[in-house]
Amino acid sequence: MTVRKTPGGRFRAQLKSGRDFVTSRTFDTKREADAWLRRERAALDGGYDPRAGKERTGKVLERWLAVRERTVAVKTYRADKDLVRLMPTSMQNLHLSSVTGREVARSFETLLSVAPPRSAGAKGRAPKPLEYTSVVRYRASLSTFFAWCVREKLIAANPVTGVEVPKSSRERTEMNPFTEAELERHFALWADRDPVLANVLLVLGWTGLRWAEARALIVGDFVEVPTPGLLVRRSDPEGVGRKATKGGTSRRVPLANRILPLVRDFAHGKAPGDLLLTTSQGAQLHRSAVLRTLAWPKTGGGRRLHDLRHTAACLWLSRGVDPGTVQAWCGHESIATTNRYLHFLGTGADRAGLNRLNQGPGSAGGARDAHEGA
Repeated sequence: MTVRKTPGGRFRAQLKSGRDFVTSRTFDTKREADAWLRRERAALDGGYDPRAGKERTGKVLERWLAVRERTVAVKTYRADKDLVRLMPTSMQNLHLSSVTGREVARSFETLLSVAPPRSAGAKGRAPKPLEYTSVVRYRASLSTFFAWCVREKLIAANPVTGVEVPKSSRERTEMNPFTEAELERHFALWADRDPVLANVLLVLGWTGLRWAEARALIVGDFVEVPTPGLLVRRSDPEGVGRKATKGGTSRRVPLANRILPLVRDFAHGKAPGDLLLTTSQGAQLHRSAVLRTLAWPKTGGGRRLHDLRHTAACLWLSRGVDPGTVQAWCGHESIATTNRYLHFLGTGADRAGLNRLNQGPGSAGGARDAHEGA
């Protein structure tokens, strides 16, 4: 290891391994040069060769994808392959060792605000910026790629670690819950197409389960003592595999009389470890297949499956369940999330105030009373 002053007054640090030249870099001060040289020496002693990091990130990405194609599920590989399209060209052209958390964070911000590039030959309407969840999936693939680079001794650390997708960038989707009467009307439409799947959706509309949580329920999660309920202890997102719930904690969700017989039917004849909510053939639920079978664009009333979760929260609050209990049943980390439903429904004070307005002299009711008294 050497540090030499250049004719221009700067300091050039040079790292060797034995007689072999490894890498070099020029700095404004000798202190910076010495510090960099110590870090590179430590990395080299730990088995990381800085020369490997000089390869273009895009080229290494191609090698990684070739490995992934042979070692992971098709759906996972497709998500990983999207890195070629979503990773900024500027990042792909950087040396692997030059990619830092700053470039990673910038790529998240870009994808959330600017439409990703089209694939070759794509036609039709211009693509929109990615949704928050799509950028989260991009981050997962990106982190897996750089973690592989670390294992292969190409770089010393994963630049994605510690960099999260900005939560403030998440666009709030307006909730559009069913009323109880609307839920029953749509339940009848779904039952005409598939009675079993209709029962599944009705259970979601009364329990507020997330789709991935519903897929992961087993018969052993259904309890009737001391009160009927479901123990929500895991999640099974499609294409990801079983994991903890979104908040990382388990919760108990009550089963009202409207859906208790349905859940008993789902559990009948199954072992405790079997999936609870399944298709009529006993298969695990898959969102696309369910939507297709129920002709959701026609029978869903312009809503998303996730609006069934909103439906349950609104139904509970409208029946007088206190917000703290609804927070626990929904698994909300913050009461502020639960309060969104209160704002949507309006509070008791709102309703009392509206009644007073409708009873005033300027209201239709008040004018009618005045006319009748004349």
